[in-house]
Amino acid sequence: MSHQRSSSVLNIPRTLRNRLAGIPGRCRAPLRGSHQTVPLKYCIWSFLGGTLGMLAIVGITNLVGYPLLIGSFGASAVLLFGATESPLAQPRNLIGGHLVSAGVAILMVALFGSTPLTMALGVGLAIFAMNLTGTNHPPGGATALIGIQGSVGQGFILVPVLAGGVILLLVALFTNNLVYHRRYPRHWL
Repeated sequence: MSHQRSSSVLNIPRTLRNRLAGIPGRCRAPLRGSHQTVPLKYCIWSFLGGTLGMLAIVGITNLVGYPLLIGSFGASAVLLFGATESPLAQPRNLIGGHLVSAGVAILMVALFGSTPLTMALGVGLAIFAMNLTGTNHPPGGATALIGIQGSVGQGFILVPVLAGGVILLLVALFTNNLVYHRRYPRHWL
């Protein structure tokens, strides 16, 4: 009786109560999963590619005198040079994910400014928009957050986001196809 009264006091629908009660069971998983060993040559080439990608952005930054390096490009480098076969690392996702997320950042700042709430909503909307457009690229969430934190304007989408993304893509195309044990991209669109 008291259980029935407490649930009616909280007014939680039965289906929601059942879903909430089932969460701990859905979180059960083996302690250890299967992990593939990454060959040393792949690790070394990932290191070289990631380093060259960041150096290329910094070098072009020095040439043009405008900062092109944002934190989310470090995460993109992990995908482009450390997980080249991942769907999340392909050109459509790299460029599209960053552009969509930058657009979300610009919109959020223009409409609501830079607040903790807009930062949270911006990341959520970036995920939503990338899902909707088929351009999922996890570093895009960071691009949205960086843009909102920095109260960016419309220029953010071209410089640094598009410029930096294109630089990373060009380095990935070069370094990942220079050796026989890699191939990039798996698809363009």
